Amino acid sequence: MRRPWIVTGGAGFIGFHVCRRLVAEGIDVVALDNLSPYYDPGLKKARLAELINHPCFTFEHADLADECSVAPLFARYEPEVVIHLAAQAGVRYSIEDPRSYVRSNVVGTLNVLEECRRRSVEHLVYASSSSVYGAGSTPFSVHGGADHPLNVYASTKRSTELLAHSYSNIYELPTTGLRFFTVYGPWGRPDMAYFAFATAMVERRPIVVYGSGAQRRDFTYVDDVVEGIVRVAGTPATCDPAWSTTHPDPATSFAPYRIYNIGHGEQVSIDHLIELLEWNLGVTAIREERPAEPGDAKATHADVVDLEQAIGLLPSTSIDQGLAAFTDWFRGYRG
Repeated sequence: MRRPWIVTGGAGFIGFHVCRRLVAEGIDVVALDNLSPYYDPGLKKARLAELINHPCFTFEHADLADECSVAPLFARYEPEVVIHLAAQAGVRYSIEDPRSYVRSNVVGTLNVLEECRRRSVEHLVYASSSSVYGAGSTPFSVHGGADHPLNVYASTKRSTELLAHSYSNIYELPTTGLRFFTVYGPWGRPDMAYFAFATAMVERRPIVVYGSGAQRRDFTYVDDVVEGIVRVAGTPATCDPAWSTTHPDPATSFAPYRIYNIGHGEQVSIDHLIELLEWNLGVTAIREERPAEPGDAKATHADVVDLEQAIGLLPSTSIDQGLAAFTDWFRGYRG
């Protein structure tokens, strides 16, 4: 019988959508999540309620930073594939509480890597972030450097990539890191700008705009991201025979290791995001402008050529389509 897949962060935004996609395809899924109160746990429980009665779905409450909690679960389920999406998210909060990010993102990932190599997992796919590019120039390419992060969150995500490479080298564990670019959509995270703006707008409160609103982001619709994750998960990383010590490619390796961007490949300004939310919600935003915060990137933009070549996927959902889908869900969720 086919072994189950483990999805960490299964009650989170992207994790929920991945779990829903996998069980719809008949794959047995074990979702691990600690239901962190970083944002409303009620939303996480509402996501789980959508899945909990599916015969292919199992939920386990677990803190990945606690080795004694993680090891028995991996021993019980002996997963075939692990999709590691659990993390402490948020750029601004990482400046306030850096220790929680190291514990969740670095220690938690280390524990997952340890269990993957012990259980002979066929492929570990893990979430990285566009924030690792930091002060780099756009469009961000996986073949360029990512050694000047601008905040603690980005540093922890870059650390997980380096840890993964070590395990790919030492244990020949196939690992693939996916650098997500501003994922949005239904069931999203309330702390992200589009969700926070929508909430404030319908409650007739000011939206807080950091900087001028001219900052540009590569907004990527969640269904496109899920498609990428599922396709990549079914294509375990392999050694790159062309890899050279003379011109080392950071996206590949002599070990079974890969890095890909998952982004839409286009930029949208925060001002335009607000205009689209106003149109879809039928509400005019009340803006409260504040200075840009340290650690915020001025622009993100994904080079997705490698992703398209590897799995034949080019994320295609426009910001107009994606925000319309989000606001439709948002109205229903808010009642």
